[in-house]
Amino acid sequence: MTLLHTVLAFIVALGVLIIVHEYGHYLVARLCGVKVLRFSVGFGRPLFTWRRGRDQTEWVIAAIPFGGYVKMLDEREAPVAPQEVSRAFNRQSVGARLLIVIAGPLFNFLFAIAVYAGLYMHGLPEARPVLAEPPAATLARAAGLRSADLVRAIDGQAVATWQDLRWRVLQAALQRQRLSIEVINEREQISTLVLDLQSFPAEEVEGDALERIGLGLFRPKLPPVLGQIVAGSAAEQAGLAAGDRVLRVDGQALATWDELVQAVRQRPQQSLRLGIERAGVSMEVDVTPDAVSVKGARIGRIGAAPEIPESHAARIFIQVRHGPVASLTHAIAKTWDISVFSLKMLGMMLLGEVSWKNLSGPVTIADFAGQSAQLGWIAYLTFLALISISLGVLNLLPIPPLDGGHLMYYLFEAIKGSPASDRAMDVGQRVGIALLLTLMAFAFYNDLTRLFAG
Repeated sequence: MTLLHTVLAFIVALGVLIIVHEYGHYLVARLCGVKVLRFSVGFGRPLFTWRRGRDQTEWVIAAIPFGGYVKMLDEREAPVAPQEVSRAFNRQSVGARLLIVIAGPLFNFLFAIAVYAGLYMHGLPEARPVLAEPPAATLARAAGLRSADLVRAIDGQAVATWQDLRWRVLQAALQRQRLSIEVINEREQISTLVLDLQSFPAEEVEGDALERIGLGLFRPKLPPVLGQIVAGSAAEQAGLAAGDRVLRVDGQALATWDELVQAVRQRPQQSLRLGIERAGVSMEVDVTPDAVSVKGARIGRIGAAPEIPESHAARIFIQVRHGPVASLTHAIAKTWDISVFSLKMLGMMLLGEVSWKNLSGPVTIADFAGQSAQLGWIAYLTFLALISISLGVLNLLPIPPLDGGHLMYYLFEAIKGSPASDRAMDVGQRVGIALLLTLMAFAFYNDLTRLFAG
């Protein structure tokens, strides 16, 4: 994955989410009869500008892509011609102003729902919730979970995929709950076990909580045969192809895929000579693994996945597909769950129960954008939906100058019967900007920590 791919994936993600958010404000403003002067994607110096529509709205793509805005006719910002006063934002009812402001975050949620619904209708290949052997001295081991156990239900609710399992356990870990887990083992025996997370430290949710709990995805022993090759990866650049069987690494014979993975992990940015067999012909290929940071360790990665024999695929993977109504229902539920989980995490950060290390800034988001784009369009769309939900939740926080801050003022006006004073709004704006700058500083610090210290 090159820096250019990461930057392009990040810019596209920002552009899509900014347009979705600002179009919500724009559309509802137009429906409420407000004149829109400018729709800008980005801040700063305009790069491209054009006008269109009855009101000759100015559409702008600006130089700084971290945000956007919709500028409406408003007497508080500039004089308004008498014949257009009724179309000024400040002359609208409190209800209309509330609708215009809340439309941005609402469109972020609607976008996520549309993406998830579309993916559910298309069909998603997902891993079954089959467990690896839990390490000793973990909560999963204490609960009696064992290798190859298939999780069928948690607290009486069916679990179909590994993501379902992961989500349920994360929520329970955050709330420090006990889970009743129904499993079926390799001998087709069904049992119900209790996974007690009451002692699990909530601050550890920030990392790979499932690994700390002792839950891992079952991986059968596979031959060292390459399946999918990631575009732009070290494997592709070296000329490796799907179907290649790796026989040796630097002269050392291999028997399983795990042995190949370990050899690659131990040699970041160091050339490896692979002895491979392709269509019955033996040859040697030199590949230099990319260096990536995982949990503070620097490891190698070439960007190749194993070939999964059909006998294993049916046991490990499941195709998740729903009809239109069920897809929409699942999409709404998923968007709601992620939104509530995000708010709980923010609340626990404020209370000091969860570390501020959970905050991510533009560097981390750009990295995830690049990685998800590299994995394919399904992963990238899923990433966009998740970030869209986060953007919607963030904008609803009652902090000026976010949308939630404006909603707070308008709700106050609706209750009191008159707008908040200019003094109160000015103080709120200063405090809000200070809070946002503090959050941005934390997020950027976390980005730098992840980038340079793993």
